[in-house]
Amino acid sequence: MFRLHLIPAGTKFDIVGKSKYFFTLGVLAVITSFAFIIFKGMNYGIDFKGGYIFEVTMPETPDVQSLRDKLGSLGLGEVAIQQFGAPQDLMIKLEKSEEGKGQAVAIQKVKDTLGDGVTYKKIETVGPKVGSELVSNAIKAVAYALIAMLIYIAVRFEWQFGVCAVAALFHDCAIIFGLFAIFPMEFSETSITAVLLTASYSINDTVVIFDRIRENLKRYRNMEMHELINKSLNETLSRTTLTATTTILAVLALYLFGGKIIAALALPIMVGIMVGTFSSIFVASPLLMFLNIKRDNDNDKKSKQEQVPANWQ
Repeated sequence: MFRLHLIPAGTKFDIVGKSKYFFTLGVLAVITSFAFIIFKGMNYGIDFKGGYIFEVTMPETPDVQSLRDKLGSLGLGEVAIQQFGAPQDLMIKLEKSEEGKGQAVAIQKVKDTLGDGVTYKKIETVGPKVGSELVSNAIKAVAYALIAMLIYIAVRFEWQFGVCAVAALFHDCAIIFGLFAIFPMEFSETSITAVLLTASYSINDTVVIFDRIRENLKRYRNMEMHELINKSLNETLSRTTLTATTTILAVLALYLFGGKIIAALALPIMVGIMVGTFSSIFVASPLLMFLNIKRDNDNDKKSKQEQVPANWQ
């Protein structure tokens, strides 16, 4: 049977030996992300900054791009149009800009632009207060996810593994948040999904590697920890890179052919997969070197010492 290996079997990369370079790169990426978030700020979308949301049914299938251009010329801020259900059903979101002349005037401008024969299912105004609550909820969602994963890893393995996994996840989430600050990408509700998907993908890769490390801890009781972690990483390297590559190719197809709305979600997911793969290999596992991981032979020695009678000493 033919098996595809992006990394040849028997590879012996000294990943742990070069860990200081990878740690430095990761720390610089996190610091850069926080610097842009603090000094430049996030490019919040309509969901966070406030605006108007219309759910309408057009009399016929509209030209979405032409309609977006018309609404964008009204001076009401950024416009987002999404089709849902039938081709005539649209969800229109307009940012509430400083140039707006009041809610009634803005809504009337939109109605005049859409024309006659339009059925309005819902018209809502999203205020800044709701936007701030969404930001708070987004941060809480990511924080709760990290805490839950820490508990899961600590229960399944040991607390040292949990600490290393959450450190890698913090690295991943910080970089994805920074991505929306560094580049002109809108941070919306769907962006939170990209952050959480990055965390879930990264923890899956990390658990696979941790499983191999735990197996090797039992199999090679006298092997140096440096060598054992390197061996575990090299044994899972082909699987990790192959999984990341196939997933990125699938998301790349969505980015190229899924349209503007899906592309805005697919791009941070692709970056998140690459960042998560990096942290699983070069951050989470090498960090175990700096923590005192208990080995079975250590426990065996301890139990034997406890069984030695006191008068033998």
